[in-house]
Amino acid sequence: MYYVNEEQIKVRLATIPELAAAMQRIAAEWDGDVLQGLAQERALHQAIEIVTDVGSYLIDGFLMRDASSYEDIIAITGAEGVFSSDLAETLTELVRLRKPLVQEYYSWDRGRLHPLTEIMAERLPKFKDAVEAYLAQEL
Repeated sequence: MYYVNEEQIKVRLATIPELAAAMQRIAAEWDGDVLQGLAQERALHQAIEIVTDVGSYLIDGFLMRDASSYEDIIAITGAEGVFSSDLAETLTELVRLRKPLVQEYYSWDRGRLHPLTEIMAERLPKFKDAVEAYLAQEL
């Protein structure tokens, strides 16, 4: 029997609709303003944290192999069938932004709309649905 921390997964997944709506609004209203740039950074960073936190809970709960990096979290959960390979590719692109956003923030171009902002507005709800379907099937 598995112990999957469903409560913590649900708490994180519950933030996705609001985050996706914010990302959609940022993309639609983009004018390069510094506040929009900072909001975009935070939204992308939060998306990364949600995806990697949920992935880590799934890996731990279902006793999948240990992850060695953020990209590995996506590779493992994708290989286990949590989400499609197409979605895995996008999530891998997303988690690759963590270092630039968190460690190299001083060189991040705040005046440019990052393409993943708009893409993740559509893909995050699909991630949420996929995780919920996986949990329903496996538990």
